[in-house]
Amino acid sequence: MTTLERPRTVGELRASGYRVLPVREEMRKNLIAKIRSGEPLFPGIYGYEDTVIPHIVNAILAGQDIIFLGERGQAKSRIIRSLVSLLDDEIPILAGCEIPENPFEPITQAGRDILAEKGDDAELEWLPRDKRYGEKLATPDITIADLIGEVDPIKVAEGRYLSDELTIHYGLIPRTNRGIFCINELPDLAERIQVGLLNIMEERDVQIRGYRIRLPLDVFIVASANPEDYTNRGRIITPLKDRYGAQVRTHYPTRIEYEIDIMEAEHHPVPADFDVAVPQYMKEIIAEISRLARRSPDINQRSGVSVRASIANYESMLANALRRAIVTGEDRVVPRVSDLPYVVPALSGKVEFETVEDGREDQIIEKLIQGAVVAVFNRSFNLGELEPVVNRFKAGVAVEVGDMVPSREHAAIARQIEGLMPAIDKLGGSRSDAETAAALEFILEGLHLNKRLNKDRVGGKTQYRG
Repeated sequence: MTTLERPRTVGELRASGYRVLPVREEMRKNLIAKIRSGEPLFPGIYGYEDTVIPHIVNAILAGQDIIFLGERGQAKSRIIRSLVSLLDDEIPILAGCEIPENPFEPITQAGRDILAEKGDDAELEWLPRDKRYGEKLATPDITIADLIGEVDPIKVAEGRYLSDELTIHYGLIPRTNRGIFCINELPDLAERIQVGLLNIMEERDVQIRGYRIRLPLDVFIVASANPEDYTNRGRIITPLKDRYGAQVRTHYPTRIEYEIDIMEAEHHPVPADFDVAVPQYMKEIIAEISRLARRSPDINQRSGVSVRASIANYESMLANALRRAIVTGEDRVVPRVSDLPYVVPALSGKVEFETVEDGREDQIIEKLIQGAVVAVFNRSFNLGELEPVVNRFKAGVAVEVGDMVPSREHAAIARQIEGLMPAIDKLGGSRSDAETAAALEFILEGLHLNKRLNKDRVGGKTQYRG
């Protein structure tokens, strides 16, 4: 309905036949409509279609509060925030109340007083769905007053009695009445504060400064937790965990395609006045670095390797390719293997190493990069088809490459080596000099890592020889 058509008073709303649905029923109704229409349930979430999303759907259909359990960088917060899309576009609330109130059945004394005084003439406000979401990161300094409420000394000073419900300043959860409230990193919440959530989630009784107030809140409560925090830094008390109807376990991308989709969707783009072309094999290398890191004994697996590491690596690789294009005066940005060393600073800040000697961190990351390059290369080529290229190097050919060498120089070299252009064509690298240069470096590095070519560092460049 349009703004002009919306009921403006409780009486008009009642006459329109509007029915106030509990939040869980509202979410279930909209979820069913989305499923029937074939509309994507969680746009921008990749790789969870057959694992995590079915569990979320079942929990919402069952009307259960949800706790998301998973390592960092597994889109827990993004999924939780996207639950807002299952709420109605906007809902009517009673105007002049401190918390969002059901216009027909307010739960606070202030709301009941407004309805008793004005009846059907009580005015409405329309609350959009994005205003119906509340979130709080659990930190040790959080108090019950922050989440539930506290007596407001200013209201007492105005002449109200302490026993008067109107002296209460409501916390974050009551202010999200008729909406969704999320507690991020729930195990970090002090246990005594977790106890204060028990009645909120089950009996709906709230105690503030010893005053027992019946406050039947209508809130869909979700939480996130990291297994490392869950078992070491803190814990979720058993009675609170028992009140969450569903525990949904998230995970890192199970397929390299999902990791690439996330990288492409989340990275900061290169300025629009440059033409960017990232070869598929370079995307796979970046994704493969993270996948290898998640299995490396030198990296703390309890801490995890976030998908943010892939995104940061992808951005760093593109940044060096952009720097090369600026320095050499090229307008086409195509990352190469020689750009990969520049992901080291990005990845170093995204992982925690097991106990290693000082200075070995860079060596560990370099081995991960090499492992990623050879894995992608061996998926792309059979060594036999590159034997003519190897033979040319055995005959005395040597090639120097570098991250700041202009693309046209690499392309000229590639066209002079027998058997190289068919391999470059296979990679789609003959579209431009920049893509030819990238394919040349990938093939030479792959042959080196398969022990078919030797490699030397000469100044700031790399030389490949037979």
